[in-house]
Amino acid sequence: MFLKKATIDHNRFPTREAYPFNLEIFQRTSSLEFNTPVTIFAGENGTGKSTLLTALCRKCNIYMWEGEYRRRCTNNPYENMLDSALDIEWLDDSVPGSFFSPELFRHFSQLVDEWAESSPGLLDYFGGKSLLIQSHGQSCLSYFKARFKIKGIHFLDEPEAALSPASQVEFVKVITEMGEAGIAQFFISTHSPIIMSCKQAAIYSFDKIPIELISYRDTSHYRIYKDFFSSH
Repeated sequence: MFLKKATIDHNRFPTREAYPFNLEIFQRTSSLEFNTPVTIFAGENGTGKSTLLTALCRKCNIYMWEGEYRRRCTNNPYENMLDSALDIEWLDDSVPGSFFSPELFRHFSQLVDEWAESSPGLLDYFGGKSLLIQSHGQSCLSYFKARFKIKGIHFLDEPEAALSPASQVEFVKVITEMGEAGIAQFFISTHSPIIMSCKQAAIYSFDKIPIELISYRDTSHYRIYKDFFSSH
């Protein structure tokens, strides 16, 4: 593991009237400790999971691929400022890493194809073939298997959006293997009970205020799926 703790300094909030600083969950959470190779952020939509995930990524000085900029009808100047109120503690030294979002991965894949025109060997890094000729889930798994072999810390925002249930099981095997080897540390925002089942994972619930650790079987996701399949 590389990152051991994150602290939210409420005195550095630039406002308490705008998102994300107006969320009670951030106003009442002081710190999170990371003692496992995999940390899961679980909770309902709008609870702040992805916001904290990306803020941690920025605080770790990891480049976030964000695709092409598009104008918005309204603008919140505070939306991406949570990292300014964060302090982090490394176990030893900081490490590089990556950020993954399935909605941006297609644009990244197109650029990889363009780069491969002048550097054909680049595709060997992704399993030897273009990410664009694979399905979305297949290309994501190819990327994961290549990227996670590099020592570092990896942030993933709802990776299950691109993965079938079988691919999610394969994904869990990949992060478990890399975590056990001490190569990588993972922070994952997810709604997937399959990904949450990773035995190396500590799960933080964003359905609680403040954010707190929760067991896998106590997550609402596990209970909803269990009740659903039990009644069908």
